[in-house]
Amino acid sequence: MTIRDDHSLAADLATEAGERLLAVRAREGFADAAALRAAGDRESHVFLMEALARLRPSDHVLSEEATREERLDPSRLEAERVWIVDPLDGTREFAEEGRSDWAVHVALWERGELAAGAVALPAQGRTLGTGEPPKLPAHQGGRFRIAVSRTRPPEFVRNLAHLVGADLVPIGSAGAKISAVLTGEVEAYVHAGGQYEWDSAAPVAVAQAAGAHASRIDGAALTYNQPDPSLPDILVSLPDLAPTLLAGIRDLHR
Repeated sequence: MTIRDDHSLAADLATEAGERLLAVRAREGFADAAALRAAGDRESHVFLMEALARLRPSDHVLSEEATREERLDPSRLEAERVWIVDPLDGTREFAEEGRSDWAVHVALWERGELAAGAVALPAQGRTLGTGEPPKLPAHQGGRFRIAVSRTRPPEFVRNLAHLVGADLVPIGSAGAKISAVLTGEVEAYVHAGGQYEWDSAAPVAVAQAAGAHASRIDGAALTYNQPDPSLPDILVSLPDLAPTLLAGIRDLHR
C-alpha cells in the first residue's frame, strides 16, 4: 500500500478492507449468516485498527466495532485528529448472497471538520473518495427518488415522498444509500430512525467534497467526534433539491 496523503489513505484502507470482506464471503459462504456477519465485522475491524495504528500512530480512532469503553474514551475529545470508521456498514446485506449494497467507511475528522473520507462498495467494485470526488449528476426535473431503509423505512419519509412528488427506493447500508445519491441512482437520502457517527462520517465527507447537500433533517449541520456518538437523522441530496425537502420535512413536523 502506497500512502500519499489522508485522502489516499482513506481510499486505500477502505478498498483493502473491502477486498478482505469479499474474501471472507468466499471463505465462509452464506449458510450461516450470523457466523458470516461476525467474521466480517471482526476481520475488517482488526485490519483497519492495525493499519491506522501503524500508519497514523498519533491519531485516535472511533470504530463501530470497538468496545463500549473504547468508543466512550474521553481522550478522543481532546484529540485534533480522529478516524471515524465503520468496518462493515450493512452487515445484513453482507450476509445475503447476491446483494451489493454494503460498504466500508473510513473518515478523518480533524479540528472540528471532516477532512477526508472514502466509501468502498466492494461488491460493486468501486470506492468513492474525497481525493477524487465523484461528479454529481444533474436532476432533470419532475419526480425524483429518495433512498430509504430496506427493512424499516420511516413513516414520515413515506409522507414526505407523497408531499414532494418522489418515489422511494429501498437500499441496504447508509453508505450505499448516500453513494447512490452521488452516482445518480437516486436524488436524495432521508433517514430519521437512529444512527451513529460511523454510519455517516465517511459518506458525508465524500458527499460534501462532491458538492452535495448534507445536514440533519432540520437543516442543522452534522457534527462529529461528540461525547455521545449518536447522530440519529440525516438528509443528503442533490443541492437544488435540498430546499424542497427541508420545507417538506418542516411541514410534516408542524
